[in-house]
Amino acid sequence: MRAARGLHGQVAVVTGAARGVGEQLARKLAARGARVALVGLEPDELRRVAASLPTESAVWHADVTDHEDMAEVAAEAAGRFGRIDVVVANAGVATGGLLESSDPDAWRRVVEVNLVGSAVTGRAFLPALAESRGYLLQIASLAAIAPAPLMTAYCASKAGVEAYAHSLRAEVAHRGVRVGVAYLSWTDTDMVRGADEVGVMREMRQRAPWPLNRTYPLGPTADRLVAGIERRSAHVYGQGWLRVMQPLRGALPALVALGGAREMRRIAPRLRGLRPGLVGAGGAAAAGRPATAADTQRN
Repeated sequence: MRAARGLHGQVAVVTGAARGVGEQLARKLAARGARVALVGLEPDELRRVAASLPTESAVWHADVTDHEDMAEVAAEAAGRFGRIDVVVANAGVATGGLLESSDPDAWRRVVEVNLVGSAVTGRAFLPALAESRGYLLQIASLAAIAPAPLMTAYCASKAGVEAYAHSLRAEVAHRGVRVGVAYLSWTDTDMVRGADEVGVMREMRQRAPWPLNRTYPLGPTADRLVAGIERRSAHVYGQGWLRVMQPLRGALPALVALGGAREMRRIAPRLRGLRPGLVGAGGAAAAGRPATAADTQRN
C-alpha cells in the first residue's frame, strides 16, 4: 500500500462539486487542509458549498464537455492558487430505460458528460499535474464492472472512463502523474434518488441480490475516496466489498444477463413509454432545465 500524503496546503479541483459525491469530497478535502476549486453547472450551489468550507476555495461555472471552458478553468485555477495537486473528475449524469425507447438526446448527454467530459478535464489539467507531480482521480462505478439492463448509457460511459483512466495512467506515469479509478455502488445522492423516482428502476434494483440492492451513505463513501486520494491509489473503492468484485468481473456480465433477462420478462409490459431523461438535479442542470422538487430532494 502506498504511503498516505497529507493534503494540508495542497490544491484540489473537484468537478461536479455542487452536490452529491463532489460536494462531500470538497468538504472532506477542505477539512484535511486542502484548498479547493469547485467546478460545475450550478453556480449558486457551488457558491453555497464554497462559502461553508474552512479553507480557501473558488468557484468556476463551466461545462466539463467544453474544451475552451475547461482550459480556461485550468489556467485560472492554477493562477489563483499557484499550483494544482489533485484533480477529481467527478461530474456525471444518468438516465434510464430501454435503449430503443430512450431519449436519444439524454442518452448522448450521459456519454458526453461522463466520458468525454472526463477526458476534457484530464486534458485541461495534465500540464498543471505534471508540474506538481500530482494525482488525478477518475470517478467510475460498479456499472463499469457489472453492466445492468435499463442503464445502457450510464454503464457504457463508466466502462469508458475506467478504460480511459487506465490508459492515461500508462501515458503519464513517467511524468510523475498518478491516475486512480474510483468505483462506487449505489450511493445516497440526488442522482440515485432521482433514478429511484422511476418506480420500475427502483423495484428492479431492490430485487437485486445483497449487497447490490443497498443504497450506501454518502459520508463514509467520501471518506474512502479521500483516503485513496491521500495514498494516490490506482484503485479506490467507495464501498469495501467492491474490491472483491474485481477478480469476479469476467463472470459478471453473464450472471447479470441471466438475472436481468428474467427480470426484463417480468417488467417488460411496464416499460412501454418509459422515457425518464436525465435524472436528479445535476441531470436537470446538464439538460439546461429547471430542477423540480423531486430532483432536489435531500435526505
